[in-house]
Amino acid sequence: MNDTAATVMTLSAVVMALALTHIPLGDYVARSFTDSGHRRPETILYRMCRINPDSEQRWSVYALSLLTFSLVNVIGLWLLILAQGWLPWSAGRTGMRLDTALNTAVSFVTNTNWQSYAGESGASYLVDMLGLTVQNFISAAVGLAVAVAVVRGLARHDTDNVGNFWVDLTRGLWRILLPLAVIGGITLIAGGVIQNLDAPHTVQTLTGGTQTIQGGPVASQEVIKLLGTNGGGFFNANSAHPFENPNPVTNLVEILLIVLIPFALPRTYGRLVGDLRQGRALLALMSTLFLISLALTTWAETALNSTGQSAMEGKEVRFGIPGSVLFAAVTTGTSTGAVNSAHDSFSPLGGGIILTNMLLGEISPGGVGTGLYSALIIVVITVFVAGLMVGRTPELLGKTVGRREITYTALFILVMPALVLLGTGTSLLLPTARNATANAGPHGLTEIMYAYASAANNNGSAFAGLSADTPWYNLTLATCMAVGRFLPILLALALAGAFAQQPARPITAGTLPTHTPLFVTLLVSIAVIVAGLTFFPALALGPIAEGTL
Repeated sequence: MNDTAATVMTLSAVVMALALTHIPLGDYVARSFTDSGHRRPETILYRMCRINPDSEQRWSVYALSLLTFSLVNVIGLWLLILAQGWLPWSAGRTGMRLDTALNTAVSFVTNTNWQSYAGESGASYLVDMLGLTVQNFISAAVGLAVAVAVVRGLARHDTDNVGNFWVDLTRGLWRILLPLAVIGGITLIAGGVIQNLDAPHTVQTLTGGTQTIQGGPVASQEVIKLLGTNGGGFFNANSAHPFENPNPVTNLVEILLIVLIPFALPRTYGRLVGDLRQGRALLALMSTLFLISLALTTWAETALNSTGQSAMEGKEVRFGIPGSVLFAAVTTGTSTGAVNSAHDSFSPLGGGIILTNMLLGEISPGGVGTGLYSALIIVVITVFVAGLMVGRTPELLGKTVGRREITYTALFILVMPALVLLGTGTSLLLPTARNATANAGPHGLTEIMYAYASAANNNGSAFAGLSADTPWYNLTLATCMAVGRFLPILLALALAGAFAQQPARPITAGTLPTHTPLFVTLLVSIAVIVAGLTFFPALALGPIAEGTL
């Protein structure tokens, strides 16, 4: 089968699966967050934690609850990692360095899952199950909660409440992530992904040498790393490892798990605001950007090189170019960070395109929750720009986009570029940081820029050519992960509060429709222009320069 046919068949299988799940899953998520009742396990948890589930919070209290909860999780996970050598199921693993452990703790709490350590030898089974896997659930639920709170701000009026963080967190965990993870985990085990507590054992190879075979609770961590758009691999090779991703069928299942919730959330948005057309507009934005990225990356990787062959370097022969490219486009278009091939070995332009996926702000379709509220930020900017173009007061769903709202929005879109460019530029000035790259010249610049883009966007994937387990990279990347996660969340919640306080304005004949093909075109254009104006000079010095040499 040629590459074109394989690409079409692979993509068609994913699209068909998403088409079947988009409406029922999107509607189910909407019902889960609008249900006036509480299930018995949830009620017991609320009583234990002394939470009033029927009370609501202003955006500032909602944000304070989220930040406090996340800080406690960072400290707890950091201490657990440092103590892993003295705890059960250590499997010979000892505690990490202070900076590596801190980087790891911040990484998993922020839904980034950047791993400066080797997966199979860095973390004990207890840390994997009690620490990392738990945070995979929690961090995804936090992102989902923020997205729902932002949508509530748009849907409500004349109030200063955007929901209850603890209720949203609980429902995201118990009603959405956990049931889907159970189904997905069983599917992965049936497909050959391992799940055990076996200690590493050494076997003799046919050539007379020895090889260490790792066991571990892989499937349970694999399913939520994908479903929650987290990305941390149990093994250092991540989803290229046959114990994590045994065959092309599991590869398709893992791709579907990554995009399942993000592509369903536009439907949830339409339900919550009472206009399904709004959700379809967001779905069109996400789908258009994703398909453009996939097409360009496929072209870059299948174009014949000087040897007359496609770019198979760094690709898994089990999946070929179509399965590897689709996985790369999905994982960088979301905030997942899982990899089934070596991104560092992609062609210069192919690597530049998957880097650009993150620099767009990961809205194609973005992570669980984060993709939805990031896309809504683009909607607000587009409404504002369109209002300026026609000389009318910009409005969105009966709410005015005024000075306060556009200030929060502008600050939101400045956070990630500032972190990426400052981190990359500073690292290039430091010889020790610059020398940590495996390549000099434009490719080395791309390796460093990719790392900071991955951290600031809470993606977690790596170009793999950067030796990042140093105090400089561990601490600066941890800073990017924390600021890139929580500052945009604060601004998004502040925006939700500002919208919720406004009275409802009637929709008139002069109101700009935000669901038409013309508006979707504006959305796509604004998203590309904002990223292009910000990052084109850096991309020109990195992947573009390398691709034209």
